[in-house]
Amino acid sequence: MSKSIIHVPRRYVKEEWGGTETVIQAIARHQIAAGFHPKIITSTALSNRMTEEVGGIPVERHHYCYPYFGLSSKDRLMLDKKGGNLLSFTLLRSLLAQKDARIFHAHSLKRMGGTVATAARFLGKPFVVSLHGGVFEVPQTEVDNMRRPVEGKLEWGKPFGALLGSRSLLERADMVICVGENEAKAAQKELNHDRITYLPNGVDTARFHGGNGGSFRRNYGIKDSEFLVLNVGRIDAQKNQLGLVRAFAELVKQVPSARLVLIGPETQQGYLFALRACISENGLNNTVMILPGLPPDSPDLTNAYAACDVFALPSTHEPFGIAALEAWSSEKPVVAAAVGGLKSLVSHGETGLLANSATDLINHLISLQRSPELRQKLAARGRDEARSCYDWSIIQDRLESIYQHAEVSRTGKQKSKATYKVSPSPLHV
Repeated sequence: MSKSIIHVPRRYVKEEWGGTETVIQAIARHQIAAGFHPKIITSTALSNRMTEEVGGIPVERHHYCYPYFGLSSKDRLMLDKKGGNLLSFTLLRSLLAQKDARIFHAHSLKRMGGTVATAARFLGKPFVVSLHGGVFEVPQTEVDNMRRPVEGKLEWGKPFGALLGSRSLLERADMVICVGENEAKAAQKELNHDRITYLPNGVDTARFHGGNGGSFRRNYGIKDSEFLVLNVGRIDAQKNQLGLVRAFAELVKQVPSARLVLIGPETQQGYLFALRACISENGLNNTVMILPGLPPDSPDLTNAYAACDVFALPSTHEPFGIAALEAWSSEKPVVAAAVGGLKSLVSHGETGLLANSATDLINHLISLQRSPELRQKLAARGRDEARSCYDWSIIQDRLESIYQHAEVSRTGKQKSKATYKVSPSPLHV
């Protein structure tokens, strides 16, 4: 059996690190430990480095374009940061050269995913696709936000999307991996085949249990006596930091010693401006801190989790919510919006508190500030949940089983020449 595993995300940049990059990096590390040779092949979006190693994993990048007339540099940057449907001929050529690959793992849809599928089929190799951002449960507002940079632009890339089979990507995949349980259920209803599986994201429980909270508080001027609320995620409307800041403004009225730290790279500049304006309008400049996204190996990240009293995840849409696992591993209580994968990930009153409204979010934060016992109970149960169900060693074993199933599926389809039909999705364009 070949030892080469090819991972293909849309982009992969340390300075813009997010959940997808975290997942791929962890998977690849465990695959190396198991004797495999993972490699990341991606675009040069947000990076001018053609090759490098990230955390010991080789990364190869290729030039690309967005096939629309009339795109400004601002439009291209927005597409780079989120949702861009890019096209790269040299990336396809590189994938076609991976003749010794055991399996291709696409971490993106659209033309990028179609490129992976095309190369895999030409080489007769199995391929799987992970729906990191979701497909079947994405709110229309989120779809509209991703499409905004190309509104009114003439697209010349549709013929290439057709040639690459972008719309039939999920039809052709040997396995479709859903990171959210609700997403998997929706996929099973929408797709006309059974090559669908639920595989949650994982977490390095040992790493996040070893943070130095005192160091983080000293470095950022936060007193030990102050009640610290933490949020980690892209500065983006999807993550709803605005909602959290507004809830925090109400918390501060009752708990003047409260502090809020937001950590994450900016993917929507206008949203960052609105967030800063909200902070200023509510007189929170001295109590709310925004830190840029941290490199994956930064001790500040684990230290931030260790420093907080409560972790808040108020997203408007969240296929899974890997940051909740990181908070659990740090033995911190979690307050999360009752949306998407978070509804099945967090057990209300047991491993965290779910908020169905802004009022719920405010009340949950106040309740946790007033009750150290509740914080301790939720934190301990969350820690146990992370260790027993979501450690990367457990998830990697399940992923290997999925790869083996994909290999069997590919062999069976080659023999039967079976075909499947998939309903179109707004994100398949």
